[in-house]
Amino acid sequence: MPDWFSDKGVVDSAIIGDRGFQYGDGLFETIAIRNGEPRLWQYHMDRLTKGCDCLAIKVPAQDYLIAGLAKALRLADHSDDNCVAKIIVSSGDRDRGYARPFVAAPSVFFGVFPSTVPAMKSYRDGIDTRICKTRLASNSALAGLKTLNRLEQVLARSEIYKTEVFEGLTMDAADNIICGTMSNLFIVNNGDISTPSLASCGVEGVMRRHLIETLMEQGISTDIQAIRLADMNNSDEIFISNSQFGILPVRRCAKMQWSVGEITKKVMAILADAGVAECRL
Repeated sequence: MPDWFSDKGVVDSAIIGDRGFQYGDGLFETIAIRNGEPRLWQYHMDRLTKGCDCLAIKVPAQDYLIAGLAKALRLADHSDDNCVAKIIVSSGDRDRGYARPFVAAPSVFFGVFPSTVPAMKSYRDGIDTRICKTRLASNSALAGLKTLNRLEQVLARSEIYKTEVFEGLTMDAADNIICGTMSNLFIVNNGDISTPSLASCGVEGVMRRHLIETLMEQGISTDIQAIRLADMNNSDEIFISNSQFGILPVRRCAKMQWSVGEITKKVMAILADAGVAECRL
């Protein structure tokens, strides 16, 4: 059975006239399903709501999304207690041309896929990264959102395709480190934790938010600031976050190397206690 569904049932082909297909005019959320439940659901809904408001798309009711996701999980071949769900919200099937009604009634699709969690060795020993040549364009109107236009990530991810590198890190035109192709970055220096500002570009990951808020509850602050290569080079520890795997230590980026330090281990333990079981060593 296909992996895609709408409220009408199985979706086995793209709708050519849909603006999500034609222009990337829409948003998506990729949700970790753990023990049969969507993890960080409200954070995903908050980001989706913010994105719909920005793109002038009518926000789907949460009850509708919950019911649609439950139906997709029930019908999908690849569904089990631990899998990946994707919700796509586009501005719908409309006449040709960029212009559309200011508030568009959305088309909504639900996808279900197998979960692929990194090996425990990656959590224990860290992963390799590299700096991508592809730069992220600054656009404060769309910064932080997960729109359907991911061409920069496609290009950046292609740079590490079929290599031993786990993740590629992207910069903006001013040489600031912004985020990974599928993750957010954190650095540790003298015990202080920092993460790049996403005011002009990048995706504001739900795990990034969960981590920042969880650490705050523990009395640990995270500085949100501009981070450059020199800051990474001078840091004591590096780790990345993602909604599917939680956080992973970084051991290498090109010629720069780090150990899996005590702060990173502490953060992993805190996150494991906060519902991200993958981080429990």
